[in-house]
Amino acid sequence: MNVLVTGGAGYVGSHTCKELSKSGFKPIVFDSLVRGHESAVKWGPLVKGDILDTVFLSKCLKSHKIEAVLHFAAFAYVGESVENPEIYYRNNVSGTLSVLSAMKDAGVRKIVFSSTCAVYGIPEFLPLDENHRRVPVNPYGDSKLAVEKMLEQFSIAYGIESVALRYFNAAGTDAEGDIGENHTPETHLIPLALDAALGKHPSLTVFGDDYDTRDGTCIRDYIHVTDLAVAHLLALRTIGRNGCFKAYNLGSGNGFSVSEVIACAEHVTGRKVPVVVGDRRIGDPPILVAGSSKARAELGWEPKFSDLNNIVRTAYLWAKTSIE
Repeated sequence: MNVLVTGGAGYVGSHTCKELSKSGFKPIVFDSLVRGHESAVKWGPLVKGDILDTVFLSKCLKSHKIEAVLHFAAFAYVGESVENPEIYYRNNVSGTLSVLSAMKDAGVRKIVFSSTCAVYGIPEFLPLDENHRRVPVNPYGDSKLAVEKMLEQFSIAYGIESVALRYFNAAGTDAEGDIGENHTPETHLIPLALDAALGKHPSLTVFGDDYDTRDGTCIRDYIHVTDLAVAHLLALRTIGRNGCFKAYNLGSGNGFSVSEVIACAEHVTGRKVPVVVGDRRIGDPPILVAGSSKARAELGWEPKFSDLNNIVRTAYLWAKTSIE
């Protein structure tokens, strides 16, 4: 099967392309390279383009005989979305509408969408499952929720079958070292902690240490990027089997505090992580932990690489490559 991977030059998209190739699929990457990296495109051709160009997208779908789309192309910085919501609604919402319109025109009827736990907003109960109310607290989460609603409506009106995968904290890197995490700017805790340990940055800022948690720092559910990639393959293989639109949480079900992640980074690297405590960030809930039993039951998904030590170890192997 030929699969179009929008945003396939990014972090999760590139890892998924590797898993697609290993499983016999042919990934065709469609990426503007505004935030992706051409060096991460290793398992299929790259088509450079903007998802807002519906006509070009439709031609690409037809010329490559695409049978399904994996849609990763999106802006994903919460803070940036608050400061500049316009680009989030244009790229994430209008961009996805363009993708769906191109699919409709080209007769492609399957899409797996990279969504987020940010669609839920502040947790009302834990672990968070798919029955939780969807009340985002920032434009990034709003943009992803708008796309999920579009997917539901396009499935009813046009028969485009879809799966939305709601990630918790994507982390870790490819165990073979072929690709890794390369954001500009980097906002994820684990690479920032490793960079501080390696001396790339003078310190790591911890945003608040007075939360009502076991050590005062926020608790999050970290899921290895390879486990996320495998979930996309499973969703692709089962799409439409359980309904025209389905949504699944992807998390390990385990929560680790910021302080515990820092301790793990120090253990793996054998180095001290210099820390500065800053103010809390607005909208940061104390605890986010996933309930992912639905993905296990319906997709047959089981995280295999999401032990915290393994996540940090693989991320460290990648982080070291830039200083060796």
